Amino acid sequence: MTELHLWLRHEVRETERRTPIVPQDARRLVAAGVTLTVERSPQRIFPVEEYEAAGCRAVEPGSWVSAPPEAVIVGLKELPDEPAELVHRHIFFGHAYKRQPGAAALLQRFLAGGGALLDLEYLVDDSGRRLAAFGFWAGYLGAALAVLQQRGRLAAPLTPTSKEELDDTLRPAAGDEDFTALVVGALGRSGRGARVAFAAAGVEPSCWDLAETRDLDRRALMDHDVMVNAVLATSPVPPFLRAEDLDDPDRRLRTLCDVTCDVGSPLNVLPVYDRTTDWTHPVRRLHEKPPLDLIAIDNLPSLLPRESSTDFSAALLPQLLDPGLLDYGAGGPWARCLDTFRRACRELGLAERG
Repeated sequence: MTELHLWLRHEVRETERRTPIVPQDARRLVAAGVTLTVERSPQRIFPVEEYEAAGCRAVEPGSWVSAPPEAVIVGLKELPDEPAELVHRHIFFGHAYKRQPGAAALLQRFLAGGGALLDLEYLVDDSGRRLAAFGFWAGYLGAALAVLQQRGRLAAPLTPTSKEELDDTLRPAAGDEDFTALVVGALGRSGRGARVAFAAAGVEPSCWDLAETRDLDRRALMDHDVMVNAVLATSPVPPFLRAEDLDDPDRRLRTLCDVTCDVGSPLNVLPVYDRTTDWTHPVRRLHEKPPLDLIAIDNLPSLLPRESSTDFSAALLPQLLDPGLLDYGAGGPWARCLDTFRRACRELGLAERG
């Protein structure tokens, strides 16, 4: 069997401080015989020296483009626009299988170069449950920011912190007004994280999941002051909020946090906005009368980079040690990832090279 060579790339997004492989798990990979090359990164929460101490080789940022063809490139968020042809297998969150903007162009780059996208969102077990996810931390941070916005204490630009510090900020202060909150998708990873943040803030939210969204009561939804959406739809469902709902003079909802940020997808359950917010401008006013503020940041867990990376890496480690990453014929999670990539290309009418 060919030796596995993993190449941990630098993230091009300046606010992305997470990593899918932390130094302690890098050491375990090296001990198992994996070659691990790590690109230097000025913003990664763990310094490259910790990876070197674990037995990894450090290289310059962006040098994955000239990595050996058998290397598997590992990252989290979007790739740079070049090269036009991607020859490697890439492990990251591609956000390209639900007809999101830019999806076809990304997949065509893989087909042009003969590479493949092994999308972390679709790394699942036999029952379809994701094997490595940031969902808990996305939900926790989404609810935390919503609480701070509702209480008038959300300061911009956002900066990375620790859970301990954020919990301290969330505790109710003298003069804070009570408010009602709703978590939609409360039973999933993100929903559980949101509930933990609300608990730290002294708020007991309403919790909705499949039963409540199957027969949606929009009036009840809009009767909450704060809503956190933690539902990532995989099939079309009626939207939770519509444009006409924003005009409703009786709408009580004032702060909306969309953890899933599925903007641009036909499966978006909140088609009331057309672009995400960011660390510099975390809140955007969607409507004036009555007011509605939106928080829709697509890398929330990077605000807690150490905690979220450590959890994610621990879950990903056994998958990186799975022989199926080298031999797709053996079946298993990585073979399913590859099948999903090929099916998505076919559905978009993209032709494979040659």
